[in-house]
Amino acid sequence: MAGKVVLHYFNGRGKMESIRWLLTVAEVDFVEVYLTKREQYLELLSDGSLMFQQVPMVEIDGMKLIQTKAILNYIAEKYNLHGKDIKDRVKINMYSEGLMDLMEMIMTLPFSQDSKEKLETIETKAKERYLPVFEKAMTEAVYLVGGKLSMADVLLLECTLMLEEKFTGILGDFRNVKSFQGRMTEIPAIREFLKPGSKRKPQPDERLLKEVVEVLHIKLPIP
Repeated sequence: MAGKVVLHYFNGRGKMESIRWLLTVAEVDFVEVYLTKREQYLELLSDGSLMFQQVPMVEIDGMKLIQTKAILNYIAEKYNLHGKDIKDRVKINMYSEGLMDLMEMIMTLPFSQDSKEKLETIETKAKERYLPVFEKAMTEAVYLVGGKLSMADVLLLECTLMLEEKFTGILGDFRNVKSFQGRMTEIPAIREFLKPGSKRKPQPDERLLKEVVEVLHIKLPIP
């Protein structure tokens, strides 16, 4: 697999899914090595591949990268999805980190004992804290920052799709965001990624949860 981008993670969404999205939009082909056994994780630890003993881990350009935000920022920089200057980049990062905070709330739901209560909290925060920010930003804009496609746009699309899986009609009062979502899904690479059989992962199921617990010996949160 020399020269290829290689993703080391579970066969599920988690924090790797945003990386899959960004690579897809950048039109970068990648292969995946799925962690299904504890021994695979221990091998990555023993050969020094995991700086902080965590996945996701991405092999790219001769490096083994960990930490989701660092990986996303590297891909965004490399493939011109990080704005034209430092001011654009900090705006993109602010939007992106907010979206990642919201998506992480959804990611950890399968590991929660109070999923109904947490669902209500997520819906409230999405409607009152997060979606209004993007609705305002998209009032007279095609993209969030600098008039061009960026990492923040990709994460916003991913996040809105995740929200709609949990809360039908949640974008009803956010017309600008819904219109943005429609435009983004017409991008050829994204259109293909949304089709059945693509490298996009489905919502987590019992199989995935069992693998995460067995491989990492943890229960909460999802890595």
